[in-house]
Amino acid sequence: MTSYVENETSDIFGFDVKALLDLLAEAVLEEEKCPYETQVNLLITDNEGIREFNRQYRSIDAATDVLSFPMIDFKEKADFSVVEEKEEDYFDPDSGELILGDIILSSDKIKEQAAKFGHSLRREFAFLTAHSLLHLCGYDHITEKERAVMEEKQEMILSRLGITREEG
Repeated sequence: MTSYVENETSDIFGFDVKALLDLLAEAVLEEEKCPYETQVNLLITDNEGIREFNRQYRSIDAATDVLSFPMIDFKEKADFSVVEEKEEDYFDPDSGELILGDIILSSDKIKEQAAKFGHSLRREFAFLTAHSLLHLCGYDHITEKERAVMEEKQEMILSRLGITREEG
């Protein structure tokens, strides 16, 4: 797996962002039975930066905590067989890796929400990243049922990795 991380803020989180992204991506992709080596991109920005992306791509003029831009047009959640139909669209020609998509996180929201919920920056970062990785695998939370499925998967993955709400 290859990941690319760009932090356009001056924020330092006190943990290795790329290592945590890789750990989470491997856990999510194993859970979703992805048969390919993959690639994912992460941009860390501030509230103003994510607000601009949200306005530009979703026509919502507000900051949010995380945005996900899946590369794959899944017909069914985590059914990776769809990529075989359009290999040239989904795979990096140089590495041969499946390009999952892009994640944008707001460092401001990570800090705000970690304080609000009383857990660590690492836990909040991991929660939002796992959430976004599930979006990159075709999950959504438009309905209550979909939301419950995503939440259950997020919590199971974070628990399995020992990233709990009690983390200081």
